[in-house]
Amino acid sequence: MDSALATTALPIALAIIMFGLGLSLVPADFARVVRHPKAVAVALVCQLLVLPAAAFGLVVAFDLSPVLAVGMMLLAASPGGTTANLFSHLFRGDVALNVTLTAVNSVIAVVTLPVITNAAIAHFDPAEGATLGLQFGKVLQIFAIVLVPVAIGMWVRGTRPGFAERMDRPVRVGSAVVLALVVVGTVVAERDNVGGYLADIGIMVLVFCLLSLSVGYVVPRVIGVTQRQSIACSMEIGIHNSTLAITIAVSLLDSTVIAVPAAVYGVLMFPVAALFGWAISRRRDDAPHPGAEDSVSEPVRRR
Repeated sequence: MDSALATTALPIALAIIMFGLGLSLVPADFARVVRHPKAVAVALVCQLLVLPAAAFGLVVAFDLSPVLAVGMMLLAASPGGTTANLFSHLFRGDVALNVTLTAVNSVIAVVTLPVITNAAIAHFDPAEGATLGLQFGKVLQIFAIVLVPVAIGMWVRGTRPGFAERMDRPVRVGSAVVLALVVVGTVVAERDNVGGYLADIGIMVLVFCLLSLSVGYVVPRVIGVTQRQSIACSMEIGIHNSTLAITIAVSLLDSTVIAVPAAVYGVLMFPVAALFGWAISRRRDDAPHPGAEDSVSEPVRRR
């Protein structure tokens, strides 16, 4: 992938997506963590601990090449994507919880994503390992392209709420287009090897997608989270921010191969999430398990 796209276009595209996320956030989205700790805590444990462990197990089981293995771990460490809010709304999930999880995950990922990625690089030791790694300067770049646009978006929403509301739909549509272009760009850059990569990781990425959605739904339900909140957790954990993973792989790690798992996931996750959401939303038993929290009851802003 040419340097202009890697160093300029991808970071700008991701910054626009994160700015759009900021336009949908208010400080109350972070404060909600304190008022509804169980659902948030369960989802974060699944996102930050269970999924990386599951991805590592799949990588070992499928005997993936070192570079693609690093790409899978980078994908697993990436936070949920903003599209999770839309899917949660479609399948009667708790959208307010999705907004909270996206906000909190985006902040935490600035720390956890470099840690998990560097650990994967050290463990799998890809051939170009000497040139790979997210050093402090690159971590600062992640901070700049993730949190700074979110903060600006939140500031705009606080000072110009009418503008933020008008921009909600265009930014969402633009984000979907950006994701599609990023995936296509990655595939084109590796077009000579696409067939081999799909043979290597296609089934594994599909399994990881189903596993992410299932963990996000089943674990909260078993622990006593309500049906609506469990749907929200499933969408949040199953729909990863593929654009972030691809941007880090291409722009900061200078490797389109590392970006391949995220690109394949970006293609598969939407139809798989749609089918999975349809299946779990048909469950009519919305009664919480013993000890379950009440669903987030405050008004949900339209997204």
